[in-house]
Amino acid sequence: MYKKLALLLLALLPAAAQAQWQPADNPIMTKWGENLDPAAVWQEYPRPQLVRDNWLNLNGLWNYAITPITAPAPQQYEGKILVPFSLESALSGVKKNLMPEDKLWYQRTFTIPTNWSGKDVILNFDAVDWDTALWVNNVFVGTHKGCFDRFSFDITGYLNDSDTQEIIVAVSDPTSFGPQARGKQKFPPEGIWYTPVSGIWQTVWLEAVPRQTYIKELKITPDIDQKTVTVTPMLKAAFAKNYQVKVSVLDSGKQVAQAQVRGDKPVTINIDQPKLWSPDSPFLYDLKLTLIDGDNNNTIIEEIDSYFGMRKISMGPNSKGKLVMHLNNQPLFHYGTLDQGWWPDGLLTPPSDEAMRYDIEITKEMGFNMIRKHIKVEPDRWFYWCDKLGMLVWQDMPSGMLLVPKHEDRTIVHNPHHPQQIWHNDPDLQKRSETTAQFEWELRRMIDTHYNYPSIIMWVVFNEGWGQYDTFRITDAVKELDATRLVNAVSGWTLRPCGDVHDIHTYDVKVQEPEYFSDRVSVVGEYGGIGYAVKDHLWTTDKDRNWGYQQSEDFIKLLNDYTFKFDQIVKMKDNGLSGAVYTQTTDVEGEINGLLTYDRKVIKFDPAKMKALHAPVYEPAK
Repeated sequence: MYKKLALLLLALLPAAAQAQWQPADNPIMTKWGENLDPAAVWQEYPRPQLVRDNWLNLNGLWNYAITPITAPAPQQYEGKILVPFSLESALSGVKKNLMPEDKLWYQRTFTIPTNWSGKDVILNFDAVDWDTALWVNNVFVGTHKGCFDRFSFDITGYLNDSDTQEIIVAVSDPTSFGPQARGKQKFPPEGIWYTPVSGIWQTVWLEAVPRQTYIKELKITPDIDQKTVTVTPMLKAAFAKNYQVKVSVLDSGKQVAQAQVRGDKPVTINIDQPKLWSPDSPFLYDLKLTLIDGDNNNTIIEEIDSYFGMRKISMGPNSKGKLVMHLNNQPLFHYGTLDQGWWPDGLLTPPSDEAMRYDIEITKEMGFNMIRKHIKVEPDRWFYWCDKLGMLVWQDMPSGMLLVPKHEDRTIVHNPHHPQQIWHNDPDLQKRSETTAQFEWELRRMIDTHYNYPSIIMWVVFNEGWGQYDTFRITDAVKELDATRLVNAVSGWTLRPCGDVHDIHTYDVKVQEPEYFSDRVSVVGEYGGIGYAVKDHLWTTDKDRNWGYQQSEDFIKLLNDYTFKFDQIVKMKDNGLSGAVYTQTTDVEGEINGLLTYDRKVIKFDPAKMKALHAPVYEPAK
């Protein structure tokens, strides 16, 4: 009887959830947002590089309330919010602003699965913006500050003996009134600045781990020259006992190599005739790690799954002796889009995994081989899809406060090699120690937690002088932290002779050409931005807010304008240009310079024609 009642309640859950949630009114929606099921939102395993079987997704409807920032936890909640969509988004069902003097509260209950008995329970937040505090069963657990980095709490000791456990989360967010790294968020939004995001905006989930120890982190470093991969499994407690990790490399389920290593130690494994990862052939090896108690008859403690790609990113000469970017020891021009990663219905959060994958697929279908992920860090599954589909990634560090001199106060420098090119030569900012410590913590977290993704081939530290400080020191620190990738110290202006990349932005009709160097590759980190407004697919009907760096009146002129700019990139490529980034993948709010509309319902360019147009940029230099 009780079993039948439980099954009936489960069957009624989707209908009950739908009755409690509707997307808020919004100018436009994506098809994925229109068809969203609140009972099955973002159910995919969220951490593809370290997969564990025992996990529980906590996305769905939570209770919420907004109080003054100094207020205690509310006794009553205002309504339901759909996690993991931010408070300001339509898909949250709320669509309210969180001001600096406010605090956003979340509450829900859950039940621990019976087969988790004897295990520790870890509560994972993949991203919350910005200052988070957690209580479990009315006991304070801890805090976290950050917008784009995942964080976890071991909540085992806070669980009670009943079937029901309670989580309360409090979040405050200064948005553009604070110095924290926030990317394109601004209150109020205007121009190139978008609607703020506050609160939980990526998946919340539980996992069960062995109580004695478990694999907490994993570092994977391929070396195609030596035909090896080095794997370092890092444990919760590595040296208390003789914990061993068996590492198996698999190709389509067949084991091709194996080694064993003590926890927290690296092991280098030979890969015979390695299959290399590239945009044209994104081959991935599977990895299985088995944690063994060497002091207890080699008892298996746990098994986890991962993967890696054999690839190398470096600099070297092209056929004309110019220094360019290499992939797998061969020159490869990087041609991509500036990708903001914003959605009309979910803001920073894509409406679904399928929607997120679509953006990568259509970009590749148009003949781009790279995406510059612009001052945002996506959910881990976005990088997984770039790995699977074969898309190179330039990953920006989200920028902080925008305390740059006003335009009229800037020091202007003319490039002596290209007199028409103007650079800004502003000094590095002087920033508070608390702000810099937080920025550098989040920068390191971004690099450490994404180190294993083969698609990421470049770290971009600063963009256009926004929050830029200690450029030389931070660039050197990033290079030391990850010597396997290129480091782009500054994309845009306020350029410095450091790092691996000389990167200019140029939005004139005539595309400016960067200077070339013997120790750095040269790229056009942003260009294009041709605006075209598609009726019924606009965020705003305010013509003064809809803009592009230049305007096209119809599809034919849009293609002609794009082709005119792209042909200049092709000529620069033969001069030694190493990469270029077109602005941008989609329209975003008032920016109508996307290859697609903001709702992804209209592709402004024919993908097949675009792919054919782009083909010459991948040919060897003439």
